[in-house]
Amino acid sequence: MTVRLLQPDEAPRAHVRRAMPAEPAASAFTRALDAVGAIFEQAQHAEDVYARGSGSLLQAVYERARADVALGVAVAAASRTAQAVQSVLNMQI
Repeated sequence: MTVRLLQPDEAPRAHVRRAMPAEPAASAFTRALDAVGAIFEQAQHAEDVYARGSGSLLQAVYERARADVALGVAVAAASRTAQAVQSVLNMQI
């Protein structure tokens, strides 16, 4: 068996812009987890600074509330993803 490469009828144009390849989903998921982790680290740092007596209570409370909101969003996203996967798995083929 011989395989020959297909040759296009027309040469590709140099001025045509090519679309950038989409970012892999795993990479986007990893960046999202890193962002949530960074928010938790900022909250922990603000609380540690306040505990040492050099930070403000307002900043520590704000950072902790921000971390709680990020956790709530992450949990909701995980729940919706699990629900969507479960729906797909329950489909009859």
